[in-house]
Amino acid sequence: MAKNAFELLTLENEVFKAYLFWSAVLVLKMLFMSLLTGFMRFRTQTFINPEDILDKRIKVKYDNPDVERCRRAHRNDLENILPFFVIGFLYLLINPDAKLAINLFRACAISRIVHTFVYAVVVIPQPSRILAFLVCALATTYMALQVALTAL
Repeated sequence: MAKNAFELLTLENEVFKAYLFWSAVLVLKMLFMSLLTGFMRFRTQTFINPEDILDKRIKVKYDNPDVERCRRAHRNDLENILPFFVIGFLYLLINPDAKLAINLFRACAISRIVHTFVYAVVVIPQPSRILAFLVCALATTYMALQVALTAL
């Protein structure tokens, strides 16, 4: 039986609850990336703004590899998590199978956490990063295709 949007957007809907939970986890994860980048800047004394430098003997630096790795991981999150937020919400509006939807949301969030871990926290050689990336990318693509096909 088809449900209307008001029925789908309640805490009675387990898909909506899962979307809220895993979206909140991903927001916290992206906030963590900002903190991690800041931590790396202080640890390596790599500051790009003169006003951030407390010790005037330190010069402005732009190219520390550890800081740049954190920044790239954060940018990768923005490129992948933001589309997940949009398509995950649209996907829940088509009233998908609950188990599948919940597992897609879970897979996206966990894979993004793993991606950050193997890219910026404990660097692990490929194919670890590409595999973590692909899990979320493929899940997001699947949801987008399902939304598009439903909208036809």
